[in-house]
Amino acid sequence: MPVQNVDIASIFNQMADLLEIQDANPFRVRAYRNAARTISDLPRPVGDMLADNEDPQDLPGIGKDLAEKIEEIVQTGRLAQLDELEQEIAPELSALMTVEGLGPKRVQALHAALGIRTMDDLQQAAEKGAIRELGGFGAKTEDKIREAVKARRDEPERLKWILAEQRARDMVAYLEKAPGIQRVEVAGSFRRCKETVGDLDLLVICRKAPPVMDHFTAHEDVDEVVSKGRTRSTVVLKTGLQVDVRVIPKVSYGAALHYFTGSKAHNVAVRKRAQGKDLKINEYGVFRGDERIAGRSEEDVYRAVDLPYIPPELREDRGEIEAAGNDALPDLITLEDMRGDLHAHTKVTDGKASLEDMVASARKQGYAYLAITEHSKRVTMAGGLDAQGVAGHIARIDRFNQSSGDFTVLKGMEVDILKDGGLDLPDEILAQLDFRVCSVHYHQNLSGDRQTERILKAMQNPYCNIIGHPTGRLIGERPPYEVDMQRIMKAARDKGCFLELNAHPDRLDLNDRHCRMARDMEVGVVISTDAHSTTDLEFMRLGVAQARRGWLSASDVLNTRSLEDLLAAMKH
Repeated sequence: MPVQNVDIASIFNQMADLLEIQDANPFRVRAYRNAARTISDLPRPVGDMLADNEDPQDLPGIGKDLAEKIEEIVQTGRLAQLDELEQEIAPELSALMTVEGLGPKRVQALHAALGIRTMDDLQQAAEKGAIRELGGFGAKTEDKIREAVKARRDEPERLKWILAEQRARDMVAYLEKAPGIQRVEVAGSFRRCKETVGDLDLLVICRKAPPVMDHFTAHEDVDEVVSKGRTRSTVVLKTGLQVDVRVIPKVSYGAALHYFTGSKAHNVAVRKRAQGKDLKINEYGVFRGDERIAGRSEEDVYRAVDLPYIPPELREDRGEIEAAGNDALPDLITLEDMRGDLHAHTKVTDGKASLEDMVASARKQGYAYLAITEHSKRVTMAGGLDAQGVAGHIARIDRFNQSSGDFTVLKGMEVDILKDGGLDLPDEILAQLDFRVCSVHYHQNLSGDRQTERILKAMQNPYCNIIGHPTGRLIGERPPYEVDMQRIMKAARDKGCFLELNAHPDRLDLNDRHCRMARDMEVGVVISTDAHSTTDLEFMRLGVAQARRGWLSASDVLNTRSLEDLLAAMKH
């Protein structure tokens, strides 16, 4: 099986974890972390780049040493240096760093004092009260560790959508090489574009099933064949991901695609509607008695119960069936509707590309405009700009626009919302910008009331146009901070502020329910990528998918508008 970007990123993150536990040079640790993020975020497999003789050193943050390691991983599936490091430090320790409240020093202390290596060891030590006896821990910390371990245990393992996409893409390409294959499609939560995916469901049309199942179960990345039959087989990959393949006859393909796409709640609601018409719906088709009256296509399945086709992203039983029955489904936004990106960084702060390179990439996306929104001074690790730096930022963009032709670079800033709700730059500087994205980066553990009041105060500033990544979550890594989104949205509507749907795959913030809330409350949304490199601009498709799950139309999203209309909306 070709090594996927997610595999390379996982090895680099493991290196960073173990080096951090070893108390290695922090710059070395950061280099591995940045490389892991760069690789995991690439829209194209690194293996394909190497096959085309492209140099990994052309990627942001990848030097000669890391490029050689990438080539080694692609060629062998392993990294010798990681194998050596794992002889010095128990590799299981890196998993402990995923427990909230445990950094490298605490993991090292737990291992040295109590011999803790695994999650089981950690849980047992917390339950016995052994952790509170260690210096720097205490009873409260022990209680938090115990709760965090339980939360991780109770939470099923799920992949971020973009990582699942890499596995799905590989599996589809592999199955398409099987004898007699005619069609392969991924169903399940992946097709509904949920932000995380638990397993992969693949549906196949083929001439003969047995050769396909032999081919599937022989995949070199299969760790366990759970079951193997004529029409269904299930395997677990070495990464732990379960993959199901089902062979479906053409006459039932639409019904099976509908059934296995889900969600379960949506399917139950459709079946209930069918029962009211004396019909039965299952994965084999739509039946009146013993007669199959539909099933070749999903459109046929919906038509049989007097409904128009419902896009997969809406199939969560959140009112989509009633809306379809009343001819009131939203005209969902598409990637082609997007006219520009309103959140991007360059090398001036913590981006990896120049202004010129970012614009060239934005042009390839078909955009008419791109906002460069460098960090403000509070974000010191990102090299945030003070008033003098902002003046240089504005002048640089003005010079560029003088010869940019039909493309416009907007003068923006990502301005930090301070703990007291003030903005990180004076009004006289903010006034010189085209618009401002205002974000929380620090003090994320405030109470719900204080965090909400903080953001509400920021929105009182007339130069606050967009609230960036409004809940601050990182999927699977950091929960959203406590904030009353209903109050935030009401204030945004009243003040003429917009809320960002940050399309970065680690964020996807707003979530789908908040997108729906924004639509219902008539709050404008901006879909932006928070791009730190040229390839990050391609994350827009993930933001659009999330917006579709939230019922958003092009008219609900600010950056589907022309430049003139966008700037006019910012002035309200």
